[in-house]
Amino acid sequence: MNTAALYHEVVFSTSRSSGPGGQNVNKVNTKVTLKFDVAGSAVLSDEEKQVIAEKLATRITTEGILVLVSQDKRSQLENKEAVKQKFAKLIAKAFEKKKARKATKPSKASVKERIETKKRHAEKKKWRRGADE
Repeated sequence: MNTAALYHEVVFSTSRSSGPGGQNVNKVNTKVTLKFDVAGSAVLSDEEKQVIAEKLATRITTEGILVLVSQDKRSQLENKEAVKQKFAKLIAKAFEKKKARKATKPSKASVKERIETKKRHAEKKKWRRGADE
């Protein structure tokens, strides 16, 4: 998925941040919020919209808008870049195919060791039973 095409549909807004910056925090709007309307996207197909809606359900509002925030950096520009990277990673991860698990068998040595351990444990219990009676 090409995220560059999606940036035309992204809306950025700024507000005062609670991050680092001392008095700068009180004066400058450094917090950047990225909003992407998944449901109303013209770039994404219906299948792609559905995949994003399922995989990123916790980050999407009831109106179908994906909301991401960055306020870690001191400057608005750095926060904008950070939120863009976060967006690109999320979209890429949403379309990643999950690797199929390969079934494996335990090794002969591990099976033998497990059985030996069980036998030793049973033997110990057997000796204890004999001592109590």
